[in-house]
Amino acid sequence: METGIGKFCVHNVVTVTRKSSIIEAATLMRQHHVGALVIVEETHAGTVPVGVLTDRDVVVEIVAAGLSPETMTVGEIVDRPVITVREDAGYAETVRRMSVGGVRRVPVVDAQGALVGIITIDDMLHQLAGPLLALAELAGRERHLEAGTRR
Repeated sequence: METGIGKFCVHNVVTVTRKSSIIEAATLMRQHHVGALVIVEETHAGTVPVGVLTDRDVVVEIVAAGLSPETMTVGEIVDRPVITVREDAGYAETVRRMSVGGVRRVPVVDAQGALVGIITIDDMLHQLAGPLLALAELAGRERHLEAGTRR
């Protein structure tokens, strides 16, 4: 049985609200050395993700457009629906949701929709690299064992 993606996601997520300033968001990205922040709001279910702000959003939507980050809020530039994945989802479902949504990172939520963590393509590649390396080395080991038994 496949383990849920919640086991592998980053649980220490840096968050902002829609009312946060772009300067505040960019400062948080720099302080925490992250390229994305999860935008949240408090609901009856808890802290729920409502969007993701990336460093690319700041550059493309504000800096390149000649707008002033000092006067803008996160909610003014992030208006697309957030794509999330449940913590009990497997790798295949997570990859499918990322692919369909065209995103490199997704917030991970519990059954009520509350934020649990965030998973990125890099996180998934890191988790998959070990088993894939073992598979790649298998053929070489098999030939070596076969050669040793046929002498």
